Amino acid sequence: MSTKTFFIQGPISSEFIGNSIAKHQSKTTIGAHNIFLGQVRADAIDGQTVAAIDYSAYEEMADESLNVIREKAFAQFDLICMHIYHSLGVVKVGEICLFVFVSATRRKQVYEATETIVNWIKTDVPIFGKEIFENSTFTWKKNSL
Repeated sequence: MSTKTFFIQGPISSEFIGNSIAKHQSKTTIGAHNIFLGQVRADAIDGQTVAAIDYSAYEEMADESLNVIREKAFAQFDLICMHIYHSLGVVKVGEICLFVFVSATRRKQVYEATETIVNWIKTDVPIFGKEIFENSTFTWKKNSL
């Protein structure tokens, strides 16, 4: 089993995303990239406004689930590269918490793969979000597709 982790402590920075893109310029068989960036929203829930989400996970189990998603994605789509990064810890409103980066020879594959991968992450990976309100109370995040 791979020892690769898919997690980043805190928000995912624009520099990290930019560097990830730059690293792929030398891969000249790639003709298309697609990126999904999940951003923390200032949702209003029961009269309270979300200020941040504190993400936690059963990391070993989540890494295993994300490795299964990688394998399924490469089996189902004609991909050259695929990367998944998810935040752990506190991510404030407006910051990035999920980065999915998919590369293939043609654009059709990356569009279909990205949507499928994000949906698998939402339904199959034990990642939990505590939505912290401006008054420091919280509720547990409920994922929807």
